Amino acid sequence: MIAAQKIVGSHALVTGGGSGVGRAVALALAEAGVEVTICGRRADALEAVAAGNARIHGIVADVTEEDAVSALYEKAETARGPFDIVVANAGAADSAPAHKVTLADWQKTLDVNLTGAFITVKPALSGMAARKSGRIIFIASTAGLKGYGYVAPYVAAKHGVVGLMRALAAELAKTGVTVNAVCPGYVETEMLEQSVKKIVEKTGRSPEDARAALAATNPQGRLVQADEVADAVLWLCGDKARSVTGQTIALSGGETW
Repeated sequence: MIAAQKIVGSHALVTGGGSGVGRAVALALAEAGVEVTICGRRADALEAVAAGNARIHGIVADVTEEDAVSALYEKAETARGPFDIVVANAGAADSAPAHKVTLADWQKTLDVNLTGAFITVKPALSGMAARKSGRIIFIASTAGLKGYGYVAPYVAAKHGVVGLMRALAAELAKTGVTVNAVCPGYVETEMLEQSVKKIVEKTGRSPEDARAALAATNPQGRLVQADEVADAVLWLCGDKARSVTGQTIALSGGETW
């Protein structure tokens, strides 16, 4: 585990903290001495993660609803102080040929992955800038760095997240606040298992073959692990990354750079 670097006692928000990458990030931050507020739509999942560390506190909130996120900020910051770290992790993906994507499907994907990311970080911006300190980290994807077939809305949304990150990094560069995006390839999480299931249903391939096909997109021939993403986030939160802003950190085994 990367040693805590001036982040002990900080307060972090991690969206989508009830599973997968969000859970790993929340636990890693908490183990480094950070008070962590996690949010998601399922109370039971949040409670299960919070049970793993006394520094983790769950609040049910949907990142696509601005009022819900505003209420989350008010409740969490009243209890534990302003957010020093915001990790916009919540996301979702579905697959279909572009010509079969309905406008509703398109909008739903952008609402969660792009608009939700903006709603997540917006309330933190002015306070961080005034304090001249803060870390904003988007969990994007290699889909924000290149194109993939059959996931056009997701690719468009994650490219949008990368653009949002770069805009905010430029806007906040003189304040001491850093803004970056971690862009993993396929990560071994519940979300990946959903992808495997869909491949099996649509192609008749075995789950093992489906997983192997996803792993093959990584030149290292493996799936990224959630703790690797968490370690990248921890590093970006630390003082040694204070000059790193406006960057995409690809965790893809060389698939993207």
